[in-house]
Amino acid sequence: MKKIISPSLLSADLAFLYRDIEMLNKSEADWFHIDIMDSSFVSNISFGTLFIKHVKKYTHKPIDVHLMIMHPEHYIEEFKFCGADNLHVHYEACIHLNRTIYSIKEYGMKVGVAVNPHTPVFLLKDVIKDIDFVLLMSVNPGFSGQKFIHQTYQKLEDTKDLILKKHSSALIEVDGGINLEIASLLFKNGADILVAGTTIFSNSNPKKIIHRMKLENI
Repeated sequence: MKKIISPSLLSADLAFLYRDIEMLNKSEADWFHIDIMDSSFVSNISFGTLFIKHVKKYTHKPIDVHLMIMHPEHYIEEFKFCGADNLHVHYEACIHLNRTIYSIKEYGMKVGVAVNPHTPVFLLKDVIKDIDFVLLMSVNPGFSGQKFIHQTYQKLEDTKDLILKKHSSALIEVDGGINLEIASLLFKNGADILVAGTTIFSNSNPKKIIHRMKLENI
């Protein structure tokens, strides 16, 4: 199983963003994870499409965009043309989830559905075969640096069971509070993609941390 690491730019040093982008370009990181927040779905505001456009100019790695916004269906075209490769929308924010999924696919992006810690994954049973990723939030979304919610391990198991039962090819992505020890356990328990921010960018050698996250045993 390939282990995918998607460092979250929410934890990068924005005063030296180009430096951090270049560091990730030269690292074993697979994707760039960018969180979009609107202060309505979550109580924080973060990047927009212009930010993604500038990041895209300086990297050839996929841009993994996580929309923590209300009415994401209104912005799909904008995120396609600013450079998003993967677009995750929240189950909790989509009234017409099927329509939103197919709209993202029509624009040629891979599609993920994110679920908050309190949202049971069985609610994805009718769309699991139509999506590329399930994004499990292992913290309450909105702020970096939170503690990992350990119930996520059971949720990961439930997600694997649903994928197998429905013969889906969806990959499982986990986001929030992930350190080296937790990364190892998540990969061992079936996660495919990990989003990490603080653990990577707060370290004096971020490339080494990314490398260690991809090891079989830590």
